[in-house]
Amino acid sequence: MESTWLVLAALAVGVVIGAAFVVVFLVAERRGSRAAQVVNPTIPDGIDQMLDALETAGVVLDPSNNVLKASPGALAMGLVWDRALVHAELVSLVDRVRRSGEAATEEVRLVRGPIGDTTLQLRVRAARLGTRYVMLLAEDRTEANRLDEVRRDFVANISHELKTPIASVTLLAEALDHAADDPGQVRRFAQRLTDESARLGRITNEIIELSRLQAHEAVEAAERIQVDALVRQAVDQNRVIAASRNVDIAIRAKSKASVYGDEALLRVAVHNLVANALTYSHAGSRVGVGVHRSTDGVVEIAVTDQGIGIAEADLDRVFERFYRVDQARARDTGGSGLGLAIVKHTVQNHGGEVRVWSQPGRGSTFTIRLPEAAVDPAPAPVPSTSAGTVSAPSEETRT
Repeated sequence: MESTWLVLAALAVGVVIGAAFVVVFLVAERRGSRAAQVVNPTIPDGIDQMLDALETAGVVLDPSNNVLKASPGALAMGLVWDRALVHAELVSLVDRVRRSGEAATEEVRLVRGPIGDTTLQLRVRAARLGTRYVMLLAEDRTEANRLDEVRRDFVANISHELKTPIASVTLLAEALDHAADDPGQVRRFAQRLTDESARLGRITNEIIELSRLQAHEAVEAAERIQVDALVRQAVDQNRVIAASRNVDIAIRAKSKASVYGDEALLRVAVHNLVANALTYSHAGSRVGVGVHRSTDGVVEIAVTDQGIGIAEADLDRVFERFYRVDQARARDTGGSGLGLAIVKHTVQNHGGEVRVWSQPGRGSTFTIRLPEAAVDPAPAPVPSTSAGTVSAPSEETRT
């Protein structure tokens, strides 16, 4: 009897312990479910789709600043890593919005990534999204700010470049007035006045031309252009200057290639390359100009000189407006520093590119590469003529 009571007591204790385990398990499961709901909250309807469609950066954060959703733009900019905002400036803005409850906008400059010192200039706006979340939107203003800086530099450069010839014209006019009784001085000052006026007009024309090219309005009505003839014309325009500097120009233009574009603009581009080669060539040296037709549908116009060359550090800057490799030589020759910039934009507007190779003391080679015009279809064969009719002679037999 006693053993029976012991068995019943053991069973009762087992039931109680089992029930306790079940209760604990159910409570733990409910708490885990609630925790999961906190860790993985539901983003309001439509936000997912909106962020996926954004081209700019967009991020949604929970009360603990965990990133719940980030647009492709935010990931591409490197604003988010491991479900967290990377930059302290953005975290600070989000916290301020969460405390105040009011939207805020800031201009911030952030490091692009862990490698290098590239920065992003962003216009960031943060606002509450419901009662729990904060949405952060970032617009990349880096390129727009860079263009603004280029525009400001351009205006500053123009002011500087125009100031010298304008001041020279003013001084020469005053000197001419004071030397009115000396015919020799009058002639000397008048010649210098003419030179400075010509330089001023040249700079003004090149600024206008460059502005037109940068506006992408240059090639309005493209036509088929024979490259060999165009290059010969551009070289002929520089023959007098070459002779005055004792520099020989050798030309090889037998490619029979053609391109589509604006003939006058392309002639100016080639002329500028030849003139630039003459400017930096030594007396007694040679400038070579050649046209090559490659097998991949590209026409190349190369201008090679045996001049002073360009240092490697300057190669990336030679196409900048007003940049000069040799300031003193440019002043002596009256160069504006816009010639190569015009070449670059002209070629780009024609769907091509310009390359440069150079070594100090050995000279430079500038190469214009343009897409070749499609070959015209062959003419239809001439029908056979009846007896007594004389057919036209072929090209080979004409004299």
